[in-house]
Amino acid sequence: MKAFRSGRKLSVLLCGYYGEHNLGDDALLQVLASQIPADWNLVVTARDADAVRSLVPGVATVNRRSLSETLSSLNRVDALVLGGGSLLQDGTSFKSLFYYLLLLWIARFKGIPTLLWGQGLGPLRRRVSRILVKHTLKGVSSVSWRDPRSLGQAQRWGLRVPMVMGPDPVWCHPSPAWCGGNRLILCWRPTPLLNRIGWRILLEAVDQFSSSGHSEVIWLAFHQEQDGSLWDELRTQNLIPEGLRQRSVQMQAESLEQVQSLFSEASLVIAMRLHALILAATGGCPTAALSYDPKVQAAAQLAGLPCSDLQDPLNLDQLIGQWQLSLKAHQDGSPIDQSQIDQLKSAARVHQTTLVEELGKLSVQSST
Repeated sequence: MKAFRSGRKLSVLLCGYYGEHNLGDDALLQVLASQIPADWNLVVTARDADAVRSLVPGVATVNRRSLSETLSSLNRVDALVLGGGSLLQDGTSFKSLFYYLLLLWIARFKGIPTLLWGQGLGPLRRRVSRILVKHTLKGVSSVSWRDPRSLGQAQRWGLRVPMVMGPDPVWCHPSPAWCGGNRLILCWRPTPLLNRIGWRILLEAVDQFSSSGHSEVIWLAFHQEQDGSLWDELRTQNLIPEGLRQRSVQMQAESLEQVQSLFSEASLVIAMRLHALILAATGGCPTAALSYDPKVQAAAQLAGLPCSDLQDPLNLDQLIGQWQLSLKAHQDGSPIDQSQIDQLKSAARVHQTTLVEELGKLSVQSST
């Protein structure tokens, strides 16, 4: 049954951190758009509309940095989906959190069903943030959480809306099979968890590890604005060993396809970025995690990947040992337990199942 209302197709607004040149959010958008039933029109909030249309050809966009334009778009849609990621948090800023809450409030006032898809919850450092989010969530139509911690918090709040939980939706993103190579790829980001001493230990570990058997060390920026300057900052502080500096190549990926091609030909990916970890692992590439946030550690544990928590003191020998074990597993022919990855992919489809069911209900209602 096609979704029509008053002689037109139904439309859904996909709201998230889209068109901001963050490859992780690009991957989330591609997965989300692929899971919307074909008889719905898509409208996407975007900073860079061309970048979004390159991911989802032909999609309509609204300027996500214009609150008035985004709110106005609610007058032309029949459902609101808050796309995957950590949108309900005040770690970035309270302003960012308020933006998404305001959309949910206005949508509820207008009687527009609101669905939360592949969401994380928190961190919510301010008491007012926790109060506002708790009361806002009471008015949504359904939620699919991407981790047990978020689901647990929602349950402790006593929320009675329909809720499910599955691994991050990007586990469903198609990836080329890993074929191996001799490049080491770093998907790192700035983090306050590492001071000069921490960075020095980490960089010395990479220098020693990459000194034999690696032709290049690729510094792959997943977020153009946040990650692109990391190399220059570390070099300016004289923290990068000379050998590592000579082997290193900075790279800003132009597309997810380019990223996945690089991962398929890497010897090892060392990821701080959550979705870099997931995209590398889904293709079977040897992957190790550096956790700046609990979501990274949780994903690494689910996939059975080695992980170092950056909140703990770093140990040079332990870091090198972890990465060498990953390479040894590759040499033994089993860098990643593919059955474990397949289970994650299957479990992550709960987000799609919930989304399709909820939009299907709206389609039926609109036709009666």
